[in-house]
Amino acid sequence: MMMKENAMNKLDKLKNEQKTLEETILTLLKTPLCDQLAIQRLKRRKLQIKDEIIKLRARLIPDIIA
Repeated sequence: MMMKENAMNKLDKLKNEQKTLEETILTLLKTPLCDQLAIQRLKRRKLQIKDEIIKLRARLIPDIIA
């Protein structure tokens, strides 16, 4: 049970971080002289977080084949 709670907490943290990254990316894109390299790094991190979220969800919700 403790592992499931830890996984749920980590999942919430990752979702929050992903949302924050999305907002940061959008803000940077609106600036006239935005740093494209920084934006690419943020997008890459956002994709890494997305992959982590998918893996955590797969562990929490097993794929049941009927």
